[in-house]
Amino acid sequence: MYLARAVRCPPHLRATYVEISNYFRGRQLGRLSALQAHSSPVRSFHEFSEKHRSNVTSSEFLDKFKQSMEFPQTPLDIDTLYSHDHEGQSVLLHGYLDKRDDMGKELSFARFYDHTMGRTIQLLSNSQSNTLPQLKKISRGSPVVVQGTVKRRVTKTAEEERNDYLEIALESIQPLNEFPREIVLFGKNIVHPPKHRHLQLRSDKELRDALRFRAQARNVCRETLEQLKPAFVEIETPLLFKSTPEGAREFIVPTRKKGKAYALPQSPQQYKQILMASGIPRYFQFARCFRDEDLRADRQPEFTQLDLEMAFAAGQDVMAVVEELIRGLWGNMMPEPVPSGPFRRMTYQEAMTRYGSDKPDTRHGMEIHRVEHLLPADLVSKITPLTDPIVEAFKMDTVEQLPSATREFVSRFFDSTEGEPFNKNPDGAPGIFIYDEGQPLKGLGPLGFEAAEKIQEMLDLSHGDLLILQARPQAPFAGGATQLGSIRRAMAAASFAEDLREAPPGFEFLWIVDFPLFSPTDASEPGQGGTAGLSATHHPFTAPKTSSDVDLLSKDPTKALADHYDLVVNGVELGGGSRRIHCALTQNYIFKEILKMPKERIDEFQHLLNALWAGCPPHAGFALGFDRLITVMLGKESVRDVIAFPKIGKKGEDAMVKAPGKISEEVARLYNIKLK
Repeated sequence: MYLARAVRCPPHLRATYVEISNYFRGRQLGRLSALQAHSSPVRSFHEFSEKHRSNVTSSEFLDKFKQSMEFPQTPLDIDTLYSHDHEGQSVLLHGYLDKRDDMGKELSFARFYDHTMGRTIQLLSNSQSNTLPQLKKISRGSPVVVQGTVKRRVTKTAEEERNDYLEIALESIQPLNEFPREIVLFGKNIVHPPKHRHLQLRSDKELRDALRFRAQARNVCRETLEQLKPAFVEIETPLLFKSTPEGAREFIVPTRKKGKAYALPQSPQQYKQILMASGIPRYFQFARCFRDEDLRADRQPEFTQLDLEMAFAAGQDVMAVVEELIRGLWGNMMPEPVPSGPFRRMTYQEAMTRYGSDKPDTRHGMEIHRVEHLLPADLVSKITPLTDPIVEAFKMDTVEQLPSATREFVSRFFDSTEGEPFNKNPDGAPGIFIYDEGQPLKGLGPLGFEAAEKIQEMLDLSHGDLLILQARPQAPFAGGATQLGSIRRAMAAASFAEDLREAPPGFEFLWIVDFPLFSPTDASEPGQGGTAGLSATHHPFTAPKTSSDVDLLSKDPTKALADHYDLVVNGVELGGGSRRIHCALTQNYIFKEILKMPKERIDEFQHLLNALWAGCPPHAGFALGFDRLITVMLGKESVRDVIAFPKIGKKGEDAMVKAPGKISEEVARLYNIKLK
């Protein structure tokens, strides 16, 4: 056995749920992320500035602008030329000029993107058409209108014969703007930085395709919900809300009225519950939500969720609708549909016990087992300072089943910043064993003969398997993962990335249910501001699951279960929902007696209590993280790859527009803000 060491992380070790899902699906990420800030090795990038005016008179650029304002319209694109017989016809296309090849003074060829930038076609210009001088003046990347005759061209390969057998003999070309020649848009190792997001999108077809896919998925969701009986009604709720203690940090919007401010909504939660009290039976919207949290690959300070709420419904009803929605998406947009039948369900307690996570990927095994009752006391004391701890273990098998390969993998993994937090765990670093039939007690010597034999039988260890032990306190589960669960997740991702193990294919949907209604207060989270030492596990409007759980509110609220449900796929949480408290007296009781929120905090929810008091029906809902959903469907690395203008860095900055920006003294005075 040896204990893990803290070291630096190789770039392939990922820590986000979306990246992990990506690895599990076995995607090989050959391209650099479009958001990596690499400078071009070919040419430096020049930004627009006033100096560009010095090269041209105002009459010249204004004349060019006037000429570009009038241009003929056309419904055609390159796909249409191929799908309909346009050979021999004169056609008009909008698009962008690509690379040009001059074959002497008399002939030039150029590639041309149509306005969709999805496909190119060859342009042919010679001295007889009078377009050659104009074509040579136009820089690559410039938007143009071209007119010419469609012809069949000589092809050199079978691929060209199938997909690139047409060309356009150019008759006219009209530039609509000029692309700067000093900017290199395409090329080997060209990766545009985030501050030039327009160039990232322009040069990366995958990014543009992801945005189109996102729009199509949105339409499928809308059609599915509107065709259900009774139909869901799309309703927009305000973005200028007020600050209420729901559980996350908010963005505050100052006003000119002294001491008054709006807050951007963490979710439309309260408004949609008010809609249920207003006679709206079923509601949905693609809601913009805002949370002032640190960023990671699957999180943004502003994000989109598909928000649902149903009157006269419980959790089971909402889960059935969400399953139908997912089946519609996968059936319409993915290569393989979701298998028939209800999604599998697993309790929070079972997920934490077997996988150490409330969002487990259950496809690849590595289940966790308790082993403290099998271990000698002296070994337990070596791996943890805790008294009477729980000690858990999992095994990780490998493709090659070679102890040497497993040993090298473990060394690389713990010689990384990924291993650093695991080693600094105050409950003790993980214990590492490699099952090796060529070693005494097959590499499990420190366990002792009896424990080694029982653990080998319990976990069905084979030659080359990795065994991890980790201690934790004797305490109920809280939060989203145990330490061993986090190790399991990270090691699985790394092993798939290094081809040490085969990544499981497909999608496995899973409902996690029976969460605790309340959890111990986390000092790092704002919570609801009560003094009871408890916070709502999800939000304070979640209803108890059963009548027995209602009884526990007055007896032992820490044991009450919530009618809450999270949808997980391949270790990624896609969304969550719950049945809501529809009784004003019960909601007020939870605020006041259980969470022990001060009166001024409870008063911030007076609008909601009023709506519940006015005969609000039972209701339940769900929020599907739309950015994360699209990321998973496309197998992308990050939600940033499916958002047009994402925020980057831990501070949530928009590098292109330089937001958030500084405010002037004048603006600060107008909004009664003191600058420090």
